Formats: sequence, C-alpha cells, structure tokens
Amino acid sequence: MTTKNWFNIADSSTIDSPALIFYADRMRENVKLLTQMIGDPSRLRPHVKTHKTKEATQMMMDEGITKFKCATIAEAEMLGMVQAPDVLLAYQPVGPKLQRFISLVKNYPATKYSCLVDDRTIAETISYAAISENIVIPVFIDLNVGMNRTGISPGNEAIDLYRHITSLKGISFAGLHFYDGHIKEIDLEKRRSECNEILSSVRQLKTAITDSGHKGNLQLIGGGSPSFPVYANEQDVECSPGTFIFWDKGYTDGLPEQKFLTAALVITRVVSLPAEGLICVDMGHKAIAAENMLANRFSFLNAPELTPVGQSEEHLVLKTNGAHSWKIGDLLYALPMHVCPTVALYRNAVVIENAAVAASWSIIARDRKICY
Repeated sequence: MTTKNWFNIADSSTIDSPALIFYADRMRENVKLLTQMIGDPSRLRPHVKTHKTKEATQMMMDEGITKFKCATIAEAEMLGMVQAPDVLLAYQPVGPKLQRFISLVKNYPATKYSCLVDDRTIAETISYAAISENIVIPVFIDLNVGMNRTGISPGNEAIDLYRHITSLKGISFAGLHFYDGHIKEIDLEKRRSECNEILSSVRQLKTAITDSGHKGNLQLIGGGSPSFPVYANEQDVECSPGTFIFWDKGYTDGLPEQKFLTAALVITRVVSLPAEGLICVDMGHKAIAAENMLANRFSFLNAPELTPVGQSEEHLVLKTNGAHSWKIGDLLYALPMHVCPTVALYRNAVVIENAAVAASWSIIARDRKICY
C-alpha cells in the first residue's frame, strides 16, 4: 500500500479524462484502520457525504459498521436503498425536506431514520407531520459548540428544547449532536484540549437532562475527522468521520497523526503545449474542487514540480521548470486538496483493483434527489 507509484493504472488508456478514480484496496485498508482506531464499530457513525455511494457504504457494513450520518435527503435515501440499519439525517428538515424525509421513513422500513432539531417551532412541525402519518421520528438536539453554523448553545436553551420535545407526540428525544468543524489545529494536543472543553459542556448538558428526569439512553454523536482521534477514546461518544474513506491532500497535511491512505484521485491529460514552459491539461473547475486558491486545489503525485497558473471551466494551464519532456496525451494523477466536493462533481467513479480498472460506481447521492 505504500508503494511509491501505487497510483499508476495499467490500462489507463481505456479511461477518458478527466476522471474520478477510486482505489478500492486502499479504501478497504482505511475502513479497517478506522475500526481499529476506535475498537468498537458500534461507536462509529461515518458521514457518507464524502463518497456518496452504495458500494462504499456496503464496504463499511461488511466491517461491522451499522450506523451512518448524512446531510441530504438523497444521501439518506441511498442509505435506505442498501438497508443501512441506522441513519441520522444531520440536518434539520425544513420546508419540503420534511415530507421527503417522512417518505423515506415509510418507504425504507429496514432503516431506522432520525434527524436533527434546534428550534421549538420545527420540533412542533415535525411532530404534527409524524402524527398525521402515524409514525414516531427520533430527534437529536443539534448543539452549537463554537462553529456558529447550526444548533443552539448547550445550556438552558437546550434544556428548554428538550422539555418541549418530550411534551410532543410523533417525535422522541434520542440524544445530543455536536459538530466541531471549526477545530483545525494541526497539533493533536491542542486539538485535544479544544475537544475536551466542548465535551465537558456537552456532558454537563447531558447530566442536567438526566437530572431533570430523562429515562433511557441519551446518545452523544459528535465530531468529524480532525477530532476523531480524541473522541474515539471517549466511550460515551459516537464518532462521525467521513473523509477517512479517501483522505486527501488537506488532511494528509493537516492531520499527520492519522495514517489513512489517499484513495481517490482525478486523472487528467495534457491536451496542448500552448507556449514555451507551459502545458495545458483537461482539468478545469468542473473536474476538481475549486473553493481554495488555485495553488492550493490539488497536488500532482507524478509531477509535483508543475505550477498552476490559470484554470477555467475545462482547462488548467501549468508552468514547467524550464525545458520539459511533456507530450500531448501524457497522464497526470491529481490528489485533491478537498476530496468531498470533488467527488460531487462526478456522476461515476472508475474503480481500480490490483492496478487495473475493475468497475464503475455511480455517485448516486451527488444529485439532490433520487426518487423521494
């Protein structure tokens, strides 16, 4: 797995470019490493936003992972299609999303669905809708632990929301959810300190809810990839990393203590030699995530010396170091800085096994809607 040129594809001439490439053997290694790091697969709830595929989900289920997290109705439906046992829609269903979510609950009975809530009125809306369909929807209170994106403060406001939820029919209180995506420290001990501060406030809220008379299980679901090594050691927390399945340039650089293998690339070909010292490849904005500055969107595994100087929808212009031997048709292997939005740009991925093309997987949940 650590072979220097692990990415080379024997029959690459059969793949049109640009193309999204998944290395299935490395993906399996990553799933095994994830379960080893936590010890107990029942404490894993991986986020599927990174891969968006039925096949990768099944790969995790084969390793004993039964709980999943997602952000869109399409991702939730994809999980229902493979009969994932336990699915959290880590999003508060507002507007038409609520009826779509209820349709999933009814049409995929083998999957236990739950969702987030951080507002009294939305809790009431979910309650009324569930009652009308004669179902009960488990809900997790979404906590704002510093990212300031969604959720409510883990204090009195959250306790009041808990009490309101328990007064409603059609929904049941399942636990607390917190996402700490604002934690980006490279140093693990600094990350650990920030995570422990968050966890302390969440546990205080859990104790307050329990002291107020709550009976039964109260699950804590928290974190993402940066905080996973911290929460993996906390027995009362379900962990929700997502990028581990592919890893990427950003996390390879930013989370050095995690030894996941990069397992998804974009291949591109030289299509023109427009001027001395310049080459052009077919990897534009539509082929790789472009939210970062141009110099920080990817790294070429087989040509780290190339410098990007311009990118448009279908083209990427690269500067060479003086004289070069690049020819039209030559292949480049690009490691994305951010793999999640890169995957979402493609309808299919080419799957590699033993250095050869083995399959094509549909990125089925990249769309906003599958059926419901």
